[in-house]
Amino acid sequence: MSYDIPNLVPAFPEMIVFSLGTLVLLVHAFLGQRRPIITYGAVQLIILMSAVFTLSFINEPTMLTFDNMFILDKFAVILKLFIELAVFLCFFYSRVYLADNNMPRGEYYILGLFAMLGMMVLVSSHHFLTLYLGIELMSLPVYAMVAMKRESGIAAEAAMKYFIIGAMASGMLLYGISMIYGATNNLEFSTVATAIANTAPDQKLILIFGLVFIMVGIAFKLGAVPFHMWLPDVYQGAPNAVTLFIASAPKIAALGMVVRLLVEAMPSLQIQWQQDLIAIAILSMALGNFAAIVQANIKRMLAYSSIAHMGYMILGVIAANNQGYAASTFYIVTYSLMTLGSFGLLVLMSRAGYEVENISDFKGLNTRNPWLAFLMLIMMFSMAGVPPLVGFWAKVGVLKALVQVDLVWLAALALLFAIVGAYYYIRVVKVMYFEEPDSEQRYIISNDMQLALTINGLSVLVLGLFPGWLFELCKSAF
Repeated sequence: MSYDIPNLVPAFPEMIVFSLGTLVLLVHAFLGQRRPIITYGAVQLIILMSAVFTLSFINEPTMLTFDNMFILDKFAVILKLFIELAVFLCFFYSRVYLADNNMPRGEYYILGLFAMLGMMVLVSSHHFLTLYLGIELMSLPVYAMVAMKRESGIAAEAAMKYFIIGAMASGMLLYGISMIYGATNNLEFSTVATAIANTAPDQKLILIFGLVFIMVGIAFKLGAVPFHMWLPDVYQGAPNAVTLFIASAPKIAALGMVVRLLVEAMPSLQIQWQQDLIAIAILSMALGNFAAIVQANIKRMLAYSSIAHMGYMILGVIAANNQGYAASTFYIVTYSLMTLGSFGLLVLMSRAGYEVENISDFKGLNTRNPWLAFLMLIMMFSMAGVPPLVGFWAKVGVLKALVQVDLVWLAALALLFAIVGAYYYIRVVKVMYFEEPDSEQRYIISNDMQLALTINGLSVLVLGLFPGWLFELCKSAF
């Protein structure tokens, strides 16, 4: 009996992360908390190495390996690069915060690294089992990260909510996959797509039932209505460094999940999943924007904002053409940059024993640190979609994709919700610039952290002035 060795080259970045990550885990187990800087440096080096190898595949043709269970195409490469960038910045921003709050630093970096590995596997999945493996490998470390502040009852409660609701969503996703397998007798995306296309319309009932359960898993991972219940509580309950992680990289991986499941595996059910996504998008934009208005806690406000943004991002997928998919990719990439800047600023402003959580904590920030106030202003205005910042072009991209497929009514509705959403972003700016601070103490941030946050903030401005190259990059993936 012969066994052909699979082509390992497409999975080389994942192999680097897994093998070297395991080695760092063993080293950390012996060093403990005595040398956390070694763990931090090693993990960041692994991410950089993985990013370099991922970038080397940017112009390579599509490759399939492991019996067509793993795919490396330009879409996967682009998402992986931005996932690696997001995780790298999360770790960089969190370094001082973890030390100040006496949290287990090595465990944070290692768990985050393996969660990143799950995201990379997820966006390269070409088989339902690979996709499910990626989802679980991404989710399980994050559950533990939420409860990392051991003395905090709120964090423990948030972790339990996240775990229980996540387990239910994973079970429903798995049940939906089993229905698809029962109807098509296969789990490989391209084969499943062919089998569904050849199924008679009157025999597609079980496929539609399977799609409904799969949509539950998708909505949960996106944090979209009606499976958004965990998001505000987890954002608020988790330590700021963990909220920063949850709010950025996993959102990029979730788009990969949407495209792989709906666009590649079930294109013949487009009418059905399009209708589901329209309902999810409208509900997410409505609830997210209106609920965010009444929030006093900035992490809960940004959580509801995230729900609304996922609704906007879905609009591009609803268009169901290459222009729409590119617009959704552009949206999720730029949203992650804005989120990294917003939550990164919260992390850097938090000090030992003091979490910046409420909007009132930003009172008079302009007098205490004008540059931080300016960077936060850029993030808030960009999320609101104010030109010429990149958030404006992200919204224009998905709305244009809808107009091209004659869904003008949906584009008009999304525009109205965007106007509503501008209110709570402007409120943060008003607090920073027009209210007196409760304390005259200035925020002092190290030069390297301030430089990283500055680059992050100015990238939102520069991409708004020159968005063409990034949109063309996203467009080339489809």
